[in-house]
Amino acid sequence: MNRFLSIATLSLLPFLIVACSPAPERSTSAGHIVRNGKAADFSDTKAVKAALYSEYQHWKGTRYALGGMNRRGIDCSGLTYMVYKKQFGIELPRTTLYQSKAGQWIKRSELRPGDLVFFKTESKARHVGIYVEGNQFLHASTSKGVMLSTLDNPYWKEKYWHSRRVSF
Repeated sequence: MNRFLSIATLSLLPFLIVACSPAPERSTSAGHIVRNGKAADFSDTKAVKAALYSEYQHWKGTRYALGGMNRRGIDCSGLTYMVYKKQFGIELPRTTLYQSKAGQWIKRSELRPGDLVFFKTESKARHVGIYVEGNQFLHASTSKGVMLSTLDNPYWKEKYWHSRRVSF
């Protein structure tokens, strides 16, 4: 009887492990965007700015944490992912590298609220934020957490890489 229970337990163990594992996260690959539900109307710049300022108030002061995606800590691409998902119903790719391939490339002079701005902060490191207005962008700074910064700041001006517009 004990041998039977041992064999039965061992044969069921893989099923129990799989059943108790968290479901795999749905991810988007390089440059692919998933739209969930509501339509994103980026032409209504007033509404887009209001949504971005609302998200800034929600996330303001949240510390930077590589790979983080909650109020205890968030990284730059996690912030853009969360803001786009909540406010615009758009699931961006999760990493800065893949976000930098999403949407359409645009000139810096063509920036509108909601556009993604990218920076090369080191030889292989990348950073992303969301353009709000007046050369300000929302991002998760490694040193100060979630904040608004200006593209006119000498540091960001020097590190600016490119911008992309994600819309449907």
